Amino acid sequence: MDAVTLLEQKRGEARLGGGQARIDRQHANGKLTARERIEVLLDPGSFEEYDMFVTHRCVDFGMDKDHIPSDGVVTGHGTIDGRTVFVFSQDFTVFGGSLSETHAAKICKVMEQARKVGAPLIGLNDSGGARIQEGVASLGGYADVFQQNVLSSGVIPQISMIMGPCAGGAVYSPSITDFTFMVEDSSYMFVTGPDVVKTVTHETVTAEELGGASAHTAKSGVAHRSFENDIVALKQLRRFMSYLPSSNREKAPEVDQGDPSDRDIAALDRMVPLDPSVPYDMKAIISKIVDAGDFFELAPKYAANIITGFARMGGQSVGIVANQPLVLAGCLDISASIKAARFIRFCDAFSIPVVTLVDVPGFLPGVSQEHNGIITHGGKLLYAYAEATVPKVTVITRKAYGGAYDVMASKHLRGDANYAWPTAEIAVMGAKGAVEIIFRKDLGDPDKIAAHTKAYEDKFANPFVAAQRGYLDDVIMPHGTRRRVIKALDMLKSKKLENPWRKHGNIPL
Repeated sequence: MDAVTLLEQKRGEARLGGGQARIDRQHANGKLTARERIEVLLDPGSFEEYDMFVTHRCVDFGMDKDHIPSDGVVTGHGTIDGRTVFVFSQDFTVFGGSLSETHAAKICKVMEQARKVGAPLIGLNDSGGARIQEGVASLGGYADVFQQNVLSSGVIPQISMIMGPCAGGAVYSPSITDFTFMVEDSSYMFVTGPDVVKTVTHETVTAEELGGASAHTAKSGVAHRSFENDIVALKQLRRFMSYLPSSNREKAPEVDQGDPSDRDIAALDRMVPLDPSVPYDMKAIISKIVDAGDFFELAPKYAANIITGFARMGGQSVGIVANQPLVLAGCLDISASIKAARFIRFCDAFSIPVVTLVDVPGFLPGVSQEHNGIITHGGKLLYAYAEATVPKVTVITRKAYGGAYDVMASKHLRGDANYAWPTAEIAVMGAKGAVEIIFRKDLGDPDKIAAHTKAYEDKFANPFVAAQRGYLDDVIMPHGTRRRVIKALDMLKSKKLENPWRKHGNIPL
């Protein structure tokens, strides 16, 4: 057999993975193969594969007689919309996608290369876990991957797409990447599976209930979004990557969506109800002010009292953080604080400006919140905003009460452009609560309380006291919000701000 024929034969063996029968089984389960996923994700013909001929080195338990090229993971680089990305795609048809020493080494190689050249890393996870025939060598492989994840954190974007099982030690790599997405009904993540849970805690639970997409997008917050099948997930991942820079040395690409930057939005003047106790949908405001109404929301089902996601304004990629009055009146609680803090820190690490829309009556009161550490967890959000040096533009649409006013990208936390609508109320607390404290002696006289309440509202239920002190840069009409925010972002493109030198800060984790 000549060399060319031998090469093609070996390539064919590698492309076949675990064999046609296992490929058919993968398809029958509604899943693409590892290589098919790469084809959908990347630009056509752009994939350059590494280590196609690598095989494991295990000789125990009969493994010396079973070698499959690529060893259960396909690795390499290609492009998305012409921009370089590195990718690894685990192949469930080969030893159930289990991680061996060489499998891990292949992943680490592309992780190191991605960091060197400054390109995002995307992991397509579909693995039964550690390859038990290799024992501690497999565990060491996991730790090697974790170390690379940590070294790459804040240097290149790291995205995990869970497309099958991801259990045991395998879950910790996605947990320290920047964003984790899942496929509905075919992916799950957990540290210990249903059988172990039943043995130890006597709880009966299915894999889907324990660690499926519905559990992690709505209850745990581990996953940021889920999608109905492999193809939708990969297409949406392509869209998501367009908002991100390639590394911390670059800016996110600007995309002109044909939406005029000076567009006024008359509907915004009627968006906030006259009654301050009536909620409204902050997502409607977001969709009206961002370019072409295009908003990629993250974690929409988790801590829905705060909204996070990416959009463009004037073509520039921005991170959006907004209170949601429809859920818990927009109060900040433990989950919302953690969700927003991590998102803000990502934006800051990768020079993505943060636009904050504020309607927050305070931190959620209650014994459960206090005993579960709202003080520490709320401090994470405070820390994230205070530490961030990226452009920060804030618009207060209605309530901004108490410590929550401070936390939500206020001027005191180095907000660059802070605006308020005429409907804004900036105070220590609402008029009713304030009057009941200040004028406790008059609580038995309804007329006096009503007079005190009106006086308090006249003084504080507006944005002008804050504006007089310079805590707001301007009080703006709602219809001009898009124009004013984009002008601020354009002005801030040349912003330079550095924190004092330090090895790292000590965020209240």
